[in-house]
Amino acid sequence: MHTVGDSSSNAGRIAFRYPDFVLFQIARFLIVAAVEMQAVAVGWQVYDITHRALDLGLVGLAQFLPGILLFLVSGHASDHFERRKVLSACYVGYGVCSGLLLLIAQRGVRAVGPIYAVLILLGVVRSFNGTASRSILPQLVPDEHFNNAVAWNATTFQAATILGPSLGGILYAAFGGPSAVYVTAMVTALGALLSMFRIKTRPQARRREPASLKTVLAGLHFIWREKLILGAISLDLFAVLLGGAVALLPVYAREILHTGPWGLGLLRTAPGVGAAITAVALAHRPLRGKAGPALLWSVAGFGLCTIVFGVSTSLVLSLVSLICLGAADMISVIIRATLVQLRTPDEMRGRVMAVDMVFIGTSNELGQFESGLTAQWFGTVPAVLLGGVGTLAVIAFWAWVFPELRRAGKLHLMKSVTEGVAEAEEERA
Repeated sequence: MHTVGDSSSNAGRIAFRYPDFVLFQIARFLIVAAVEMQAVAVGWQVYDITHRALDLGLVGLAQFLPGILLFLVSGHASDHFERRKVLSACYVGYGVCSGLLLLIAQRGVRAVGPIYAVLILLGVVRSFNGTASRSILPQLVPDEHFNNAVAWNATTFQAATILGPSLGGILYAAFGGPSAVYVTAMVTALGALLSMFRIKTRPQARRREPASLKTVLAGLHFIWREKLILGAISLDLFAVLLGGAVALLPVYAREILHTGPWGLGLLRTAPGVGAAITAVALAHRPLRGKAGPALLWSVAGFGLCTIVFGVSTSLVLSLVSLICLGAADMISVIIRATLVQLRTPDEMRGRVMAVDMVFIGTSNELGQFESGLTAQWFGTVPAVLLGGVGTLAVIAFWAWVFPELRRAGKLHLMKSVTEGVAEAEEERA
């Protein structure tokens, strides 16, 4: 029988020795798969109704705006309430959203307004889910195995992004519409909820602060002081904001690559394939060099792959470029997630993660809107190319503005600010 501290050949999977981490991965896989398969159905359904790239951008905007408006509230909720309960409520919300989309599809509504209304509600759920989901992870495994947990957590996410879009595209094509996709998403959300009910988090000491404007804004103040964290998450914001080609995949699938819903499913799956392979590799062989330069180079790879995808007229080349794009993105995701989590004390993780989720949501959902808008103005291919070039320009500028990023060292040596202060005081004593 292995002990937790055992240094065996299974060290690359050591996070799975903690049952609550396993249950969380099951719940996370199911809920992400549900959201991803639903995204394929919504994208194809909206484009089938309007045939306008701008409307695909509005799909992202509808989900992004609630996160911007509620991030302070959702972050405070994750620090004030038990995160497991917050996530359980969110999974119920996901199921309700799938049910509403099913109702719209069943009634044959040929207008996008009701769909956008449900997506706004989905954005509210995602705002609370994102902060609680990310801040609960340190409560499931000890700090010494946190880097391994982050890598496997990312692997689970990417595995779901592989299965979800593929299954969504297949179900949409097989049943001739989105209803089967929405039913499957509802059932999957229920499975995630049942898994979440069985989780018991590891208690960590937290200072209970009374609710006030100061405590709600504490995450913003902390990130502004910590320039390394600010540089890392803002780099992702502006780089991915400009390189958000994923929103235009329905246009590429139908008008440039001349494929159907199954092809769209493959295109949405491809980044997840590259990301999953990379995450598994990093779980077994963690990054040993300097984290800062690795982060900058990985985002540069993301920009270059976006450019290749933009000029491609071959389904095979497009898939390969998206696989490489996902691999580059996963390196930056793991570095950023580990750095931010380990540098943040537990009592502030929810609020810091809320700010981080705004940055991520801005880069993803607002990036989709930006891509749809520029595609409407300049055309689909020029919009993607401009985004890729813009990503490379952002990296060069950030490397100059945030020298802390260039100098960031090894991830496993990262410590929270409070822990570092405590050690410094011990050394002076």
